[in-house]
Amino acid sequence: MLTEEQKQLVKDTVPVLKESGVALTDYFYKRMLRNNPHLKEVFNMGHQRSGAQAKALAGAVLAYAENIDDPGVLAPVIELIVHKHVSLNIKAPDYNIVGENLLHSISEVLSVPMEDPLIGAWEAAYQDLAGIFIAAEKKLYDEHQSTPGSWLGWRAFTVSRKMKESEEITSFYLKPEDGQALPDYKPGQYVTLRVFVPELNLKQPRQYSLSSQPGADYLRISVKREDPRAEGQDPGYVSSTLHNAVSEGDTVELSAPAGNFFLLNPNVDNVLISAGVGLTPMMSMTHHLLAETADPNSRLAQGAGTPAPDKKQIFFLHAARSSDVHALRQELSTLADQNNNLQIFIAYEQVKENEVHGKDYHLHGRLDLNAVPAEYLPADADYYLCGPVPFMHEQYRALLERGIAKERIHSEAFGTGGVGV
Repeated sequence: MLTEEQKQLVKDTVPVLKESGVALTDYFYKRMLRNNPHLKEVFNMGHQRSGAQAKALAGAVLAYAENIDDPGVLAPVIELIVHKHVSLNIKAPDYNIVGENLLHSISEVLSVPMEDPLIGAWEAAYQDLAGIFIAAEKKLYDEHQSTPGSWLGWRAFTVSRKMKESEEITSFYLKPEDGQALPDYKPGQYVTLRVFVPELNLKQPRQYSLSSQPGADYLRISVKREDPRAEGQDPGYVSSTLHNAVSEGDTVELSAPAGNFFLLNPNVDNVLISAGVGLTPMMSMTHHLLAETADPNSRLAQGAGTPAPDKKQIFFLHAARSSDVHALRQELSTLADQNNNLQIFIAYEQVKENEVHGKDYHLHGRLDLNAVPAEYLPADADYYLCGPVPFMHEQYRALLERGIAKERIHSEAFGTGGVGV
């Protein structure tokens, strides 16, 4: 248990963390991975290469130090990290490795002896925080263990189908090699996929949202190939491997579906707002909502069925650079044709001449909620946002300005987990 004196010592490091936090966490990762090379198959080496991991950890350490008197305010962030840790199969002993290297890094970077009270204060703070994570993660592990079809650790899956969805995104249909059942995951959740990356001579894990409907005998992920966009940038290790080296019939490993961004209530109108590959969890939500609202007595040969007149509405708003990079476009259009409670609104920054009057195209330019018909943005709907961080902030602010209650806005920004303020 932290003493008041120790809490003050931690708070006193806030100015140093603001100035040198990234240097500290960068040193920490290099130290830990050098001393524990097996962890290179746990951590995202792409983020290590770019420095994103060090920046994210620096922000988390700073936030904890600033809120040491009331760490409860960090609960949403802790919940997000807990799901990711469980998806990576991180267990209690791993915290000992992290703690040892973190404390030595603080000592070595800040030139503070290990016997200094500051190190003792951070050790106590770390043990408190680790205890919170370990307890929360145990609950999730226990939940997986008791959920039919779920599993612990890594499970082998066969790529049964590989389908190009756009110039950048390809879908992978994955079936368990053991032939056993799959869990009824929550639409919007992700799986962590692990695959051998020849360039690194390592297995690497990545999280990918499920784009399929729960209840199928396969899991589908739709993966964007991460190409370099500017001089000095490198392609994504795992996305490049999946697109270029993994074929139908190959084996990959998955951990059980996880994540705290998922559909909450099918019994209200739902507005799904996405950009780019952010549409993947929205497709899972859409399939699930249509299955929930379909009239079983009027099923169509393809699709979810014809909804009853009183069924709740689904509004799917999506932004893409162009139709060339708009994945799952035909699938979404077909669903809208077959279900009169699904309305779609698409914004392309670049529009081809033959698309100007297309039934799926509505806006030339970036998605602007002020240009969206008012009936697509009902005040009493639940809102789900997913996409790049700047896009997320823009849509979040626009919804608040329209009077949408922030409690109704649920977000998942890739790489951060959310944009709520």
